[in-house]
Amino acid sequence: MPNLDETIRERAYHLWIADGQPQGQADAYWLNAQREILTTSLEGSSAARTDLVSATPKPVKKVKDTRSGKNKTRAA
Repeated sequence: MPNLDETIRERAYHLWIADGQPQGQADAYWLNAQREILTTSLEGSSAARTDLVSATPKPVKKVKDTRSGKNKTRAA
């Protein structure tokens, strides 16, 4: 995101225009725009993290050595 404040300002302006340009509610439009932008940003980064997690290889299970059939113990 190039400039967060500019992105929020632009979104708040569009919300304000869509509501008929009421006076005296600039803070409410700013906060609504900020919430939208940050929520969208977090959802995007969460999806990216999920993609990374799903792309991570699973650990390989250890194969039991059954060649000798005897249970070897180590001397202390």
